[in-house]
Amino acid sequence: MAGMLSVANKIKMGKKLEKGLKEKNASAVSQDEENPNKTPEPYSCTGNFQADFTELCRRNSMTYIPPIIPRARPPTVMGHTESGKPDKGKGKAPQAPVEPDPDPEQDLDGEGIEAPPKTFTIKEKFEYFKPSVQVEMENFDKPDTVTEIYIRGWKIVEPIMEIFKQCWPKMAKLHTINLWNCGLSGEVITILASTITEIPEMRNLVLDGNTVVEENWHELMGEESPIQNLSLRHCGITDKGAEQIGQALGSTKRCNTKLISLNLSGNRITDVGAEHIALGLRMNRNLMSLSLASNFIGDKGASKIAEILSRFPLTHEEVVERRKHFSEKDFPERNKSPPGSRRDGSKDRPASVRSQSHMDKDKKGSKASAKKKDPKGKDAKEEEKHDKTKKKEKEDKTLTKKESRGTKASIAADTKGTKGKGKGKDKTKQAAQEVEDLSGGEVVNPLTDVADFIDGQLWVSGNRVLINLNLSRNKIAESGMNNLLKAMQYQTTILMDNKSGGTGLMRIALLKNKISQEHDVMRKLNDIMLHKDPYYKQPPQTPDVQSTT
Repeated sequence: MAGMLSVANKIKMGKKLEKGLKEKNASAVSQDEENPNKTPEPYSCTGNFQADFTELCRRNSMTYIPPIIPRARPPTVMGHTESGKPDKGKGKAPQAPVEPDPDPEQDLDGEGIEAPPKTFTIKEKFEYFKPSVQVEMENFDKPDTVTEIYIRGWKIVEPIMEIFKQCWPKMAKLHTINLWNCGLSGEVITILASTITEIPEMRNLVLDGNTVVEENWHELMGEESPIQNLSLRHCGITDKGAEQIGQALGSTKRCNTKLISLNLSGNRITDVGAEHIALGLRMNRNLMSLSLASNFIGDKGASKIAEILSRFPLTHEEVVERRKHFSEKDFPERNKSPPGSRRDGSKDRPASVRSQSHMDKDKKGSKASAKKKDPKGKDAKEEEKHDKTKKKEKEDKTLTKKESRGTKASIAADTKGTKGKGKGKDKTKQAAQEVEDLSGGEVVNPLTDVADFIDGQLWVSGNRVLINLNLSRNKIAESGMNNLLKAMQYQTTILMDNKSGGTGLMRIALLKNKISQEHDVMRKLNDIMLHKDPYYKQPPQTPDVQSTT
């Protein structure tokens, strides 16, 4: 009887607990219903692009969320890697039994029906026209290893760009963003410019096919921008945008030190815009490849570019900056005063503080005199150490010059001895190493370069860091080509004496301009550039030629 009572009590208690839980849940639901406008907690991105982008789009109440899909790749043969080489394992895996091919299907007439190819997949109608984000990943099993992002043909508005601004900085391996024909606006470019500075491994940015009315492309080339390769093909850039790009490349106050390759082909740049870009190349010593193909550049623009490649006179503003650089180099602490000194805002201090400082100086006079009497005191030691460091810096400079000459000679000897033996990869590595050795790995300010005083002006050597220039499909005639020829001749002569400033232009494209390729100027120019091309292979000598030599 007692057992029956205890069981009944337990049942009652269970019913009470269940009733209390139901009331508690109902009260929580009623509170949520009472506060429908309650802002949810902010979402913190995790680095998983697919999960972060989907969640942020859902929170922004987007009707359609573009899917994240892997970028399409050509099909690979079974048993082979992506490079086309067969896998080499330690042990041979057991081969699966080969199944016989099924009998070909036949139609009503008894003829064989051709099977569909296996290199494509059939999708629904208009599937390819739906917006999507294509990605490249290092490892498809790990969604947080996205390295490249490709968006094609759908308009990116400000809300979508704000979502990308939250996702992309958390992606540790992202280095390439390609937005082709996405209808970008000036506001979106501003948001993108502030976003790329926060992406840790960002290097490549491709924005082809986007016509922006504001033409604020220079915001992508700021001082904090990590972009190394920038492509702005067919973006409708005019002389206004070219002027801002030239100022972002370089000026007397600052210059871009990250951008290596810039592609401006297929725009509307004329001689005026080419002159502005050439002004940017006066002080820029980091850009190595520039494409201005398919524009409207004539003889004036080509002549200005040729002047920057050979040598040019410094303006008054540049001469002033040159003197400032030399004064700061010789006297780095000339304008700096120690804290608490008379020059350090002594006029702004009250009279009591100034009198107290004079009293302190009088008290410390005996100590200062004792230090002067001691020839091996702290000040004397510091001066001696400063002199030693100056001597060491001079010795290091002379040693680096000798080492650079020795490395150049060894590189030339190695190239002669190994001609025709190495592979293509070895040659490209060798050329890159040669450029690095010749430049010394340091960005040289052109204002501090050796100058010649000619006709009351200071002339400095031009840009020798730029190695690739594309001026094809423009409006350059004979006079512009003649100036380019003189610039290349000057570079070849100056490189014989001094190669510390760079290798000079190694490749130039001048096809389809207002001059025939059979012209004498074009022949001379092609002959000079043929031997400077790093991929040029000298034709093998016949036995008759070898015997005569």
